[in-house]
Amino acid sequence: MLVWAAGPAAAQPATEPEPEPAPTAPSAAEPEPEPAPTAPSAAEPEPAPTAPSAAEPRADAPTAAETPAPARATATPAATPSMGAGVTRTAAPAERRTTPWVGTMVDVGVPDGASVSIVYRPFRAIRAHAGLSHNLISLGQRVGVTLTPGWWASPTLSLEYGHFAEGNANPLVRAASGDETFSSAVLERIGYNYGNARLGLELGRKWFTFYLHAGMSRITARVHNLSAETMSETSGTTTVSFSRDPNVRLWTASASLGFVIYLAK
Repeated sequence: MLVWAAGPAAAQPATEPEPEPAPTAPSAAEPEPEPAPTAPSAAEPEPAPTAPSAAEPRADAPTAAETPAPARATATPAATPSMGAGVTRTAAPAERRTTPWVGTMVDVGVPDGASVSIVYRPFRAIRAHAGLSHNLISLGQRVGVTLTPGWWASPTLSLEYGHFAEGNANPLVRAASGDETFSSAVLERIGYNYGNARLGLELGRKWFTFYLHAGMSRITARVHNLSAETMSETSGTTTVSFSRDPNVRLWTASASLGFVIYLAK
């Protein structure tokens, strides 16, 4: 403020210093404005992030003890037959599992007659059979076993035992001879036991086998009504009689021809 003195002596105005305004405290209701963030200049590129050094591992990286080892894929080789030592051969068991072991056998022979049998083959080299037979006189039974190496063309060894019940052979003789008046007391009861030992050749291996066997057979039989037969043939005063029916033992050549069909594994 300017003050003028009243009189000529006061030619210059006297000035009073203005009091300084008291600092005002910032009001809580009026917050100070924050400086606006400045956008980075295009001329100043941002510093590229530095790659972590190999000597300084990252803090968030898992340690070697915590990192699980990657699973190693291993291929299991299929088991194959090998000539090397220490390798298990699995081809032979697989072959045994695929070998048919149940079948049927049909054959004709002497003294077997005609036979139909069930075949059981637990191994390729062994074949057992059991069945029924007929010799145009009576019904019989037969069992046996055959040994073979199992080749497609194989030599064989067969052992068999059979039995035929007693039957009347007169009709067979009359049909074969053509004499309808023929009759024999001895032929009214014909039955025998027999055993075969034969070598042979078989063709076929898995599902079908054809064979030819030949060897020797031992036949045992009891002859009935022999006294009546000899009495009818006796002339004069000579007579022949038997206190009991004699037993007959005979060794003879024998053979059989047949085939085997396997039906199931």
